[in-house]
Amino acid sequence: MRQRKIMSMIGGLTLAAGLLLAAPAAHADEAPDTPPAEFTSDWHDPVTAAPPVATPGTRTCQVTLAAARFRDFTPYQGSYTPPKECGKRWNKVVLRLEGTVKGRQYDRLGYLTVGGVELFRTSTPQPSPDGIAWSVEKDVTRYRDTLSRPQPVEMLIGNVVDDTYTGIFDVRVTLTFHTAEGGAKPAAGTPDRVLPLTGATLTTPRNTERILAEVYATGSGGGCEEYWYLTVPDAAPYSCKATDGPYREVRISVDGRLAGIAAPFPTVWTGGWSNPFLWYVTPGPRAFDIQPIVYDLTPFAALLNDGRAHRVEVSVAGVPAGQTGWSTPINVLLWQDEGRAVVTGALDRHEAGEPLNSAVYTAGSPHRLETTGGHTLTVAGHLNTSHGRVSTTVTRTLDHRSTHRWGADENPDALTARWTDDETVTVGRTATRAHRTYTMDGETTVGAGDRLRTVLTLGDRASVTVVRGGKQLSWSRLDDTYTGDATYTTGVPRDQRHAVGTTAERYRLHGSGGCHDRSLKTVQGTLVEDLRRC
Repeated sequence: MRQRKIMSMIGGLTLAAGLLLAAPAAHADEAPDTPPAEFTSDWHDPVTAAPPVATPGTRTCQVTLAAARFRDFTPYQGSYTPPKECGKRWNKVVLRLEGTVKGRQYDRLGYLTVGGVELFRTSTPQPSPDGIAWSVEKDVTRYRDTLSRPQPVEMLIGNVVDDTYTGIFDVRVTLTFHTAEGGAKPAAGTPDRVLPLTGATLTTPRNTERILAEVYATGSGGGCEEYWYLTVPDAAPYSCKATDGPYREVRISVDGRLAGIAAPFPTVWTGGWSNPFLWYVTPGPRAFDIQPIVYDLTPFAALLNDGRAHRVEVSVAGVPAGQTGWSTPINVLLWQDEGRAVVTGALDRHEAGEPLNSAVYTAGSPHRLETTGGHTLTVAGHLNTSHGRVSTTVTRTLDHRSTHRWGADENPDALTARWTDDETVTVGRTATRAHRTYTMDGETTVGAGDRLRTVLTLGDRASVTVVRGGKQLSWSRLDDTYTGDATYTTGVPRDQRHAVGTTAERYRLHGSGGCHDRSLKTVQGTLVEDLRRC
């Protein structure tokens, strides 16, 4: 396995007290290798430019959550016991997946639950004939409640192995507990309870004063919802249909009333855009660490605190009736008021705008689909807590714009798309404002000699500010940009594809917590640049 080293530490950064502290110099991590003229039977292991989880440098304990070889759809089932040596005062808990696979295999979707709570959702890389290894890290400190007691563990990377698709995913997942000692304090602000939502019913403790819902929304499963952003209305001549076009919106409701809206992230899996050579070394943003949509349901807390079971349901607007393809598991995170047995209050305001979804098809050469979609929602409520009356207002605004162009036999096939998801959560005098932007701009063509080429740029951007009484308390800016250009011959055995391709990723995260800036470049599966700035 060529170039086995997987970068997991951040050169030029010092990790201290959970913050990224900037160092001034930019430097390359190692001397680049010379790329071959085309892809061979081996390439660099998958690597991303995202930062590792910052840790405090205190004493650690490690627990293995799962160790399995996934060859079918049989889940791994095991058990978890908290490490006694590290007590229950943790500064940080880090989940790490390490995997290997070789041969030939599709990208697959995976999940891991502890006590029914989904801690991690991922997709896999596609292997080289000689084999690859990869790793993923995730901060799971917020699941302290779940991890504080023994629990059952379940993990699955659904897979099919036969004479053609030979790759078996050999995976090990660990938790590393970083103790709170010395200057490292116990993690602050973690929820008191974390509940997996099963059967669409929720009963909260009656003294709940804050509620968040996490939804791991993924369009996948091999059908057209895996590429939902490319679907077209029934009247348009294209292979992936959806009655109302490509607009999707993930909604959560409480007792049938709309409680939250969000734009799904347009994840491109490692076989996406008909060109696996784009993703062999550099996956698209979030492909290995699928992040949940987070909804603040605190305005509904007074209604939920009546001791009864309530319906909490998630739906994906835009999916054709009766069609499957989306998975939406839910975790509910609860904070309780220690000074009250029952927290009362009311839902004071509920204003939902009219959803917009316009998909206009124009026949021609090329065919063209112009889509515009959006929605707004504001909910507000108050709670009578032991520390006074606390009002919470959540406002969210979604916008989607895309242009899909395709020719005869879907050659060429091009998409330019932009999604925005703006949210403001105001609690008392403190407002947290988040502006999220997701972009996709790509084209696939098949030319002379059945040479398929894909050129693609993906963007994952976010800015977050926290303001209290007009004074900025904290801020952050994320810009994760991927670009790729790969070509291969279709309809021939793997060793006759004569594939060439370049990819680049730059991940920039700046803010009051510090700085991370890393760039990766590959040519024919060889890592030719690994540059750290800040």
